[in-house]
Amino acid sequence: MRATVDRAGLDPQGRLPKVQIRRIRKGDLSKVKDVLEQSFGDFLERQLGTRPRQAFNGAQYVHHRWLMEPWGCFVAEEDGSKIVGAALAVTWGTLGLLGPVAVLTHYHNQTIAQQLMRAAQDFFEENKATLHGAVTYPTSAKHLALYHKFGYKPKSLTAVMSRALERGTARPALPKPVVKGALTVRRFSGLEETKKKAALTRFHRITNGVCRGLELAKEVEIVDGLALGDTLLLERGAELVGFAIYHAPGVSEAPTGSLYVKYLAIDPRQRKVEHLEQLVSAIEDLAQEQGLARVILPVYLRYWLAYSTLVKCGYQVDFTMVRMQKGKPEDYEDPADLVLDDWR
Repeated sequence: MRATVDRAGLDPQGRLPKVQIRRIRKGDLSKVKDVLEQSFGDFLERQLGTRPRQAFNGAQYVHHRWLMEPWGCFVAEEDGSKIVGAALAVTWGTLGLLGPVAVLTHYHNQTIAQQLMRAAQDFFEENKATLHGAVTYPTSAKHLALYHKFGYKPKSLTAVMSRALERGTARPALPKPVVKGALTVRRFSGLEETKKKAALTRFHRITNGVCRGLELAKEVEIVDGLALGDTLLLERGAELVGFAIYHAPGVSEAPTGSLYVKYLAIDPRQRKVEHLEQLVSAIEDLAQEQGLARVILPVYLRYWLAYSTLVKCGYQVDFTMVRMQKGKPEDYEDPADLVLDDWR
């Protein structure tokens, strides 16, 4: 479904501004990428005292998200020519994910970010997203205040964790998994088209068990269609135990030199730690096959068993962000669910 029509907002004095909010067009993509890099580069320089070479370490967010959800991607444009801000929004079924949201530093304090967020909120409402989510910097009062204005509440932290895979680095000793039958791993990209459709249905059974209405078919399909990475299926015979959507470096959300997991879930009916360990091990094997030095796994800390398992597997926290959400009852998360998800 489409969001509301393009519109201009008002400046703080109630006058018609020079900045208008509209949807992203194909010709905007490189400019939007530059706005995100510059805006977050400025923010990180203020926070850290030094400017990072790349704000996202080579990760890219604009092109594939726009292809996946063009009606949820917006820009703030000055005088019909200069893009000064952007907001990206996608839906995972009944979950609406907002971000990144960015405005060039010289255009701060003009309600531009609020206008961008309002457009994204309208998009969520028209698509009947009952839970809205985002992540932001827990140390930034400005970011927290912006989300608070739109009804978002801070929840727990998301830990972005990683493990180096250099040669000679031994994996921590883990107890041998005791499972009935052999677990196998297949790639979504290697399935026949009819079996891909069946796999999407099987993925939905798992995600719907984690959070009612959660649907990641569009994420799986965009990763497959643009070869951003792949989706792994962990199976026991004909039974799907879990799956993981990952990005490899290129024009994806994976930083340079790293394999990055966007979403991973073990079926709540089969949530054994050894299942998560085996899927993580398969991801590490893939990274080494591709000559990558690091695996990045984000985990929401309400999923405490998943976090504890990653620590046991040798993963360390690189940085943390705080999850913000509003909408349906907030305590659907089960600390025993084996889920890795990134709402950035």
